[in-house]
Amino acid sequence: MSSTTATDPLRCASSQLPAWRVLVIDDDPEVHDGIRDASAGLRLFDRPLELVHCTHGDNVRALLLGEADLAVVMMDLVSQHAGGGLALLDFMRHTAGLRKTRLVLRTEAPHCVPDLDTLLRYDISDYHSKTDLTPDRWGAIAARSVQGYQRLCAFEASRRSMEAIVCSSTALLEHTDLSAFATGVITQLAALLGVPGQALACVRDTTAGPSGTYRVQAATGRFAGLLDLPMAALPDATMLRLLHRALDTRGNALDNPVQPFAAPGVLPPPRCCGDNVFGDDRGLALYIGSPGDQDMVVFIELADPAIGPDRQLLDFFCVSFSTLLRNRGLLERLRRSAYSDPLVSLPNRAYFIEKVGECVQRGTEGMMLALVDIDDFSATNEMMGHRFGDRLLSAVAQRLAEVLPAGVMLARVGPDTFGILGPAHMVPPQQLPDCVRDPLTINDTPHKVSMTCGYVLLPQGARTGDDLVKDATIALKRAKRDHRGQQLQYAAHMGAEAKERAVLLSELRKAIENAELFLVYQPQVDLETGNVIGLEALLRWRTADGRLVPPDQFIPVAEHSSLILPLGQRALEMACQTLRELQMAGLAPARMAVNVSVVQLRDPGFLDMVCAALSANGLAGHHLELEITESVVVLPTQLLQSTLNALRAHGVTIAIDDFGTGYSSLSYLERLPLDRIKIDRTFVQQLDAPHGGRVAEMVVQLGRKLGLQVLAEGIENAAAWQALQAMGCHHGQGYHIAYPMEKTDLLRWLAQS
Repeated sequence: MSSTTATDPLRCASSQLPAWRVLVIDDDPEVHDGIRDASAGLRLFDRPLELVHCTHGDNVRALLLGEADLAVVMMDLVSQHAGGGLALLDFMRHTAGLRKTRLVLRTEAPHCVPDLDTLLRYDISDYHSKTDLTPDRWGAIAARSVQGYQRLCAFEASRRSMEAIVCSSTALLEHTDLSAFATGVITQLAALLGVPGQALACVRDTTAGPSGTYRVQAATGRFAGLLDLPMAALPDATMLRLLHRALDTRGNALDNPVQPFAAPGVLPPPRCCGDNVFGDDRGLALYIGSPGDQDMVVFIELADPAIGPDRQLLDFFCVSFSTLLRNRGLLERLRRSAYSDPLVSLPNRAYFIEKVGECVQRGTEGMMLALVDIDDFSATNEMMGHRFGDRLLSAVAQRLAEVLPAGVMLARVGPDTFGILGPAHMVPPQQLPDCVRDPLTINDTPHKVSMTCGYVLLPQGARTGDDLVKDATIALKRAKRDHRGQQLQYAAHMGAEAKERAVLLSELRKAIENAELFLVYQPQVDLETGNVIGLEALLRWRTADGRLVPPDQFIPVAEHSSLILPLGQRALEMACQTLRELQMAGLAPARMAVNVSVVQLRDPGFLDMVCAALSANGLAGHHLELEITESVVVLPTQLLQSTLNALRAHGVTIAIDDFGTGYSSLSYLERLPLDRIKIDRTFVQQLDAPHGGRVAEMVVQLGRKLGLQVLAEGIENAAAWQALQAMGCHHGQGYHIAYPMEKTDLLRWLAQS
């Protein structure tokens, strides 16, 4: 096995390019001598040939495994050696992996030529007899083979470069900061060109419009000191000229390639300039982007001014990164949209939760997360309109922003809920509801609102932002229920109770589907005559195992969910149906009383639902009485009055239930269209105590003054009946009169009474 370089030693010493390596495998010494003589002094594409000679008896396979840059293999196909012939070709292509190497076969005669299938399977470039290997013929054979090898190497180098561009593009999408993105473009371009990375990128300021100025957004190497300079202020005239030429052209098509970098075995074509790449003694400039959108122009210094990058490769680079820049702008806009609330120009819930999580991960001490909610916003929105509601939200956001110090985050985390995150000493919770004590100006008119706050101190343990916001939400809901207009800190027992309510809500949904809820009826009598004048329908829940769930457990859960609407509708329909059955049996009292919640009264379809239930059972409006609680005062007065007036116009009577236990506001008794006041059982049960009847007596007198009938609940003995009768109370109900009964028992009781 031997190796020779067929060239002039003096010319070889001056050449910077490696020789083309040619392996000759032949058992005929004359072939080796002929190729050696024919290659003497031969140069192809300004590079010499380096010949490696061996026979089939030598350790050819080991040699092939150790060679990675063989340009040509000339092989004797007719060797009698056991490891030669087609078996060696298969080893060369598939085991040694020499797929770019060009194969030239030597044959003995025309009849020994391989068939077409063999030529294609092993990618054989050519075949010749020994007589063809003259100096002239050998030069042509070697030139064609080397040129084929050169093209395959160029193709492979371009493929790898394109893969690198695609991979780097994916990584750059993760950069949300424009400076980091521009630096990444420089880094990837330097890697593609194989240069140190003396470069800068100028990006147009899009806030100044399409004609915005370009500034240095990223700079590396000796250009680092130029960062943030306007492009026009760059001190190098040649660099500036190239950048302006790139901007003026704004084209990605390259009419002529610049001289490409030499990949292994690749001959560079003559150097010239294209539309998108401008080369001179120092470097080149590239335009990336598109007019009217985000764009940039990049200058990079070349390591060897005589050699430039491949035209098609740079074209692909510019197209890829222009698309990437547009996608990055789209992603940035999507991110802003995903993390901001356009109505109030504040971060939204997703961004707020993310920042809370980051705060916990950093272990920041003394932080507080608060949620503030506008009380009765839904009712205001329905009555005043969505435009008014939007302006109200903006006004509240502005008021909160005015009172919160710098460094405290404010976000909109719900339809009418704002989130605050900051040091606890900078955000006293009691000041948050107080910031709207003074009326807000909406449409040039003062508007009074109140807000409720729930807050949580950030723990040191591992919690997610979502969990902590959930805790604050639990505290907010508890405050809305028990401390409206004030603030409440989250406690662990609230979370446990919230889980219990969630379980109860799930079971309630199943109970409605399985018809586990039913009505019981408690008679109401005239205290003077003892005659039955009405029935109150009361909702009950019996589980599949016979257990009764108390109403004070599941009714609040239903009211705080969407279930109260279908549940209330079903209760009203069953009550009307029962009253109709009693009428047909000749046992019906004058009216059926049904409880309704604030949520039902707020429902725009409530009136139609009541009328439909009456009509379906052939009942008149006076057969139905709706019992509301004092909590209805949270509704806007106009909404409440219009709803109740519409009901009374259909003959439906209205009673205030549990009077004296709610908001203790008497003014609404004169404003609202009412028919009856019900004294709460708490005051009736105090009748036996010294001076215990004063509240009940006051309610009776108030009702008489307002022209309203009065009904007492919770009459459990004859003494209470007599005391209430003496006060002038009109009607009553309670265990002393009758327990709440299911329909079958009610029919029997009414028949007996």
